[in-house]
Amino acid sequence: MSFLKACREEKEATVALLHSQKKHLMKKRLLQELTVTCHPLALQLNLLYEEVLYTILHRKGKPEPAFVADADELYEYVQKAFSMDPEEHHVILQRVRELEKPIFCLKVTVKQAKGILGKDVSGFSDPYCLLGIESKRQEPSSDSSSHPENKKPLKAVVKDMIPEDQTHRTQVINQTLNPVWNETFILDLDMEESVRHKLGELTDLHGLKRMFKEARKDKGQDDFLGNLVLRLQDLHCRNDHWYNLEPRTETHPDRGQCHLQSLMTHKKRATSLSKTQPSYTVHRHLLQQMVLYEILQHQAGSTSWDGELSKHATTILYLHAAQKDLSDFHQVMAQWLAYSKLYQTLEFNCSCLLHQITSIEYQWIQERLRPEQKAELAESFQSLLAYGISLLQKYRSVFPLSSPTSTHRLQSLLRVLLQMCKMKAFQELCTLTPNLQQMVMEALKVQYHLLPQPIGQWFSTHGPRENGKALVRLLVEVNGDLERCYKTWNKFFTKNQSCVCIPRDGPLALTDFHQWFKEAIPKWLQKTYMIALERTQRAIQVDQLMPLGELTKHSTSTVDLSTCYAQIVKTWQQLDWPDPEEAFMIMVKFVEDMCKIALTYCKLIKTRAEELSSKQRDEGDAANRLCIVVNNVEQLRLLILKLPAQLDWGLLEQRMEGIIEPEQIEHTLHNQLQSTITCLDHEIRDVVQNLAKKSIIPLMKFLESELQYMNQHLVQENFNCLLELLWNHVLNELTAAANQQQNSSRYYKRLKFALQSLELSFHAEGCGLPTDALHMPAFMDLEEGLKLRSTTSRKLIQKYFSERIREQLEIRSEKYGAVTIKALYRPSEQKLRVEVLNAVNLIPLDSNGPRAPFVQRTLEPRHEFPEVVARNTQCWKNELHPLFDEAFEFLVPPEKCQQAGACLLLTVFDYDKVGANDLEGEAFFPLCNVPGLTGDEEAADPARVSQTRLPLMHPKPTGDPLLKLLESRKGDKEAQAFVKLRKQRAKQSKESA
Repeated sequence: MSFLKACREEKEATVALLHSQKKHLMKKRLLQELTVTCHPLALQLNLLYEEVLYTILHRKGKPEPAFVADADELYEYVQKAFSMDPEEHHVILQRVRELEKPIFCLKVTVKQAKGILGKDVSGFSDPYCLLGIESKRQEPSSDSSSHPENKKPLKAVVKDMIPEDQTHRTQVINQTLNPVWNETFILDLDMEESVRHKLGELTDLHGLKRMFKEARKDKGQDDFLGNLVLRLQDLHCRNDHWYNLEPRTETHPDRGQCHLQSLMTHKKRATSLSKTQPSYTVHRHLLQQMVLYEILQHQAGSTSWDGELSKHATTILYLHAAQKDLSDFHQVMAQWLAYSKLYQTLEFNCSCLLHQITSIEYQWIQERLRPEQKAELAESFQSLLAYGISLLQKYRSVFPLSSPTSTHRLQSLLRVLLQMCKMKAFQELCTLTPNLQQMVMEALKVQYHLLPQPIGQWFSTHGPRENGKALVRLLVEVNGDLERCYKTWNKFFTKNQSCVCIPRDGPLALTDFHQWFKEAIPKWLQKTYMIALERTQRAIQVDQLMPLGELTKHSTSTVDLSTCYAQIVKTWQQLDWPDPEEAFMIMVKFVEDMCKIALTYCKLIKTRAEELSSKQRDEGDAANRLCIVVNNVEQLRLLILKLPAQLDWGLLEQRMEGIIEPEQIEHTLHNQLQSTITCLDHEIRDVVQNLAKKSIIPLMKFLESELQYMNQHLVQENFNCLLELLWNHVLNELTAAANQQQNSSRYYKRLKFALQSLELSFHAEGCGLPTDALHMPAFMDLEEGLKLRSTTSRKLIQKYFSERIREQLEIRSEKYGAVTIKALYRPSEQKLRVEVLNAVNLIPLDSNGPRAPFVQRTLEPRHEFPEVVARNTQCWKNELHPLFDEAFEFLVPPEKCQQAGACLLLTVFDYDKVGANDLEGEAFFPLCNVPGLTGDEEAADPARVSQTRLPLMHPKPTGDPLLKLLESRKGDKEAQAFVKLRKQRAKQSKESA
């Protein structure tokens, strides 16, 4: 190694060490800061701990499935996250319990309504909305109210149930059937039960006093349009739904829908931080503490944090943001401030910052921030930019080529800096907007100015000859360094245009013309989504859930939804965005919107089926509609599966090669699509279960009532005869179902479960048929057949070899000859040693006798020994008693040899140069009893292991039932390959032919 190279590597190692030490010191300093003070005002960590305990203790609303519902789990998590010992935890928790409870509020936003009744002569209405909290009422205690069919919907309206001073009212929207309010109200809960709101008409402010005075409509009286009751115990912490408006009478049952958003918040929280600090600041420090704990947990496990918080941390942050009424924008901004600060002190993948950059960019409105928040955000931009440039100045040592993750980390850093400098927030808040390209170029130049000092001294202290040799070595090293830079670093700074671009001579007149439309893209995407969503909702409203034809089992709404998807795909194709990174972000938005539409469609189509079924009492029609719903969701699932091909993800991935890692594309696009497919599968199962309840439960009730009648009016002997007839009929039906050719073993598992359940039902814990009567030959045959058919292919293959081993142990005749072996297992080396000694009494397969017999050895089943290849002995020409005396070793773990069916398959072939080798016979040697397998080294002594003589067998000419069963599984490649191999073995046997 030359002197220059040694100096450079020594320097890089020194800088890397200094960088690592600096990271360690900064991490230690950060831990000290977070355990003593949370911000410059010296906020104690126990006050932040008090805040999070208060949040968990005063949780409100029905728990969401995606979050942790158990409070004890959350307490245990925060105790670890804040490094609190049990005593200190209990002291603070007791103090929090003694604090005054917050005032629980419901923040309701009345968005809009649609499809309301027109009460004016013009066909329109002047609607407004009343909201209020109704105190808990005493339910009627009459007997008639206990029956569900006698319960009537609540017809009272806000004016009748809530005092006027506790009622909130929206503005009046004149002459419309689809009003849009977008008005927000804060309602105090205080142990209330229901949220009510009513749509009505108002001619003047005093009309509130006479809104529903009489059924008669006097001049100036407001008309009732609809009513809605929401129970608080059914509301989540956050809700965003369309609700059907209920009528007061059945004259006009369809009153339209109203869109409500609700959030359960706190007022007057008693914690110290809530009294002294802004909600946004407290939430940011809580987030920073959680993120720090998550990162350190991953580092303790020697893994890199990917930016995803645990379920417990997500639950706590979600509850705190909701209770403090933090907007989505402020939550994202808090994440950015916490993550960007921690990235400068702790090692983790900075790709997670891209999500915050994208969210801030799409939600950016400068006026929603206070001056101190703007300054804080601007400082975070400048701090991260300065830190990133400082890393680029030392990129050779910070991102050494010796580390496999260095190139990915450097690329992620460049992408974060590039996207951050493109943000509108960055350009508006940072008055002196830097030239990122120039800054990166200057940072890269710094690296080349750091030449090792000893070189000049070395030149001056030696003669011209030595200096000439040193100069040659210097040129070789510089040339090699430039070559490495060109192959590795160059693609990050030029080819992918991450930051530094090579200017072209004479650019095209319309270069970067797509930038003209960049600001309009978010509005276009939102408009596309809203139009598709509205068309989907209208399609469901007019869908009668009837099949389109005899061959088409889905309804009209799926056709309309397919058209919406096709238009979105066409929009993507016409857009043809040239910037690969921005095109990827647009694609993510498209896929997210299409998945949202799919999930919304599932909810609305199920609601539509319930509405149609409630108007018609025919159970058969209700079941038919559920079948249509299942077919519609399945059709939607097929549409979702076609999206990667229609949106040409393959071409997008090619364009993103070298810019975004394939793992990120997989995580962002494919996982999101797969998550939606999983939700659709869950919806299908849910509807199918509902369909089963509607169809099977009435049938079972009918059977139960009839059997009870028979049991009461027949003597026990006659009733048992009736049960035997029913049992025989059930067995015949199940046998007919089992004889149907099905490729999936799941089908037979379900039949087996049904047979077991019916057996228990007919036995009735000794009160029905006795066990002897149930276990008739037909039952035993059916049970055995279902047991085989429901078994996996690999288990069947193991069973096949187990039977061959059993036959091998029972056979006594040496009709086809025999083969002698010695086998032992060396536990210290985990090697199976097999010695093939000889073969005797081989039969001549043609008039000239055997041409050249040899033995092939394989370990079976193949799926247990996938890495073990077949071994062959040498061929012995013109010999009926060949003496092989060859040893082979197989590297296999002992537990594999002890599996069911594990064996050594010895196949004796007669070599044929022209055609296929002829089969002399095969033998199956079980591996479970091989000496030394249990770990006894003395038992594995070759001198103590006895010889084993195995008679040869031939495959059955009529075929094996297990092979026939495996052959019937057409979609199972492993089963088909095994059957093909055994058939080939049978063809090679002239005896079988």
